[in-house]
Amino acid sequence: MNFILTKDQALQIAEKFGTPAYVLDEKTLRQTIRRYVNAFRSAYSHSEVTFASKANSTAGVVKIAYQEGCKIDVASEGELRVAILAGVPAEDCHLHGNNKSADVLRFALKSGIGQIIVDHFGEIDLLANLVPLGNTKILLRLAPGVDPITHAKISTGQADTKFGFNIVDGSARLAVQKCLELGLPLYGFHCHVGSQLLDPSAQVSGGQTISSFAEEMKKEFAFEASILNIGGGLGVSYTSKDVPMEVEEYCQKVVEAVTSEWSDKNYKPELVQEPGRSLCAGAGVTLYQIGAIKSVPAYSGRKAYVAVDGGLSDNPRPALYGSRYTVLPIESNAKSSITLGSVLDGSGNSRTATISGSHCETDRLFEDVELPSSLAVGDYLQVLYTGAYNSSMASNYNRFLRPPTILIRESGQYVLLQSRETYEALFAREAIPSDL
Repeated sequence: MNFILTKDQALQIAEKFGTPAYVLDEKTLRQTIRRYVNAFRSAYSHSEVTFASKANSTAGVVKIAYQEGCKIDVASEGELRVAILAGVPAEDCHLHGNNKSADVLRFALKSGIGQIIVDHFGEIDLLANLVPLGNTKILLRLAPGVDPITHAKISTGQADTKFGFNIVDGSARLAVQKCLELGLPLYGFHCHVGSQLLDPSAQVSGGQTISSFAEEMKKEFAFEASILNIGGGLGVSYTSKDVPMEVEEYCQKVVEAVTSEWSDKNYKPELVQEPGRSLCAGAGVTLYQIGAIKSVPAYSGRKAYVAVDGGLSDNPRPALYGSRYTVLPIESNAKSSITLGSVLDGSGNSRTATISGSHCETDRLFEDVELPSSLAVGDYLQVLYTGAYNSSMASNYNRFLRPPTILIRESGQYVLLQSRETYEALFAREAIPSDL
């Protein structure tokens, strides 16, 4: 399920809010979350969906996810503060992170955090010195030794990872023993194998591994995990080549993988999933305006570059991961004489171009995109599936201002979730010594 702007919507938003702009559709966002929640509940009644807010930590998005029945996964004090700002009780938040400081843990505990997912032995010691922990539950993050089919930089479940306690080298077992000896409120286990998973086999393997480990801990320490969190990672259709499994089938396969390892068929822990991208990516688009079209020599003939008014600072994923997106043109009402066809040979109804950003880098956003020859300077491009990992990863590189986020309400009204950054706000952190 994904959202696409109409021409009228795009032109209205560009006129009212400017470009570049992130645009989210409330209806699509809510429907996508409801579908996931219902699919997981149908596959396993004692289930919980936790929204991985790293995907889009805009307060309004976090609030919508919570309204639709999600708990909130936070990976920093900042993300926890955003959730609280959005009206989410800290008790409904789960704190992640491979390097939580004592100050972050104190803030989370003072706020009444619901769960802390512990990542290493030093963190166990920190928590032991911060007792009493109140009603906070502890889960241990496990490294299940599963290497998923995805980009190496978003793969997290293999043995060689900074995240969690490794199962194969015995660290996970020792962590359980230590928590029990210290009397910490251990409730269960967590694992996450990676992101943008189009093949569910890694998630299935991860689910089997965490469940099997829970069985072993029950036999050895008489500890029965009441919570098993199997992470997130279901992919989305960034392009027509990306074909993820339907969420209903995906949830069914994951649940079957986990429950197949249970020797006691009356055992019914809470099963948790932590989707992020799959909940919000398809509800968002990024709207750019074209500022320049030029051609350059290529290996055969000429190559066209189409430059937009954003780039690396509002979408770093192409540079980081080689990510590809679906890009659709939107013609403006005022046509320029500089068109894609005019800078090439003028023939044909469509041409292939590289869409670049405006930064002082190579900044190739989207390569080999088929666009109409009539595409002109002043026209717009919308990039689909940017509701995840665009706003939350935006930067001020080259002192660009971070874009606004506009929500299209179910009524059709346009409202701001985040305003466009101002230069005053950007430079508020600067300090020049008086004697410099």
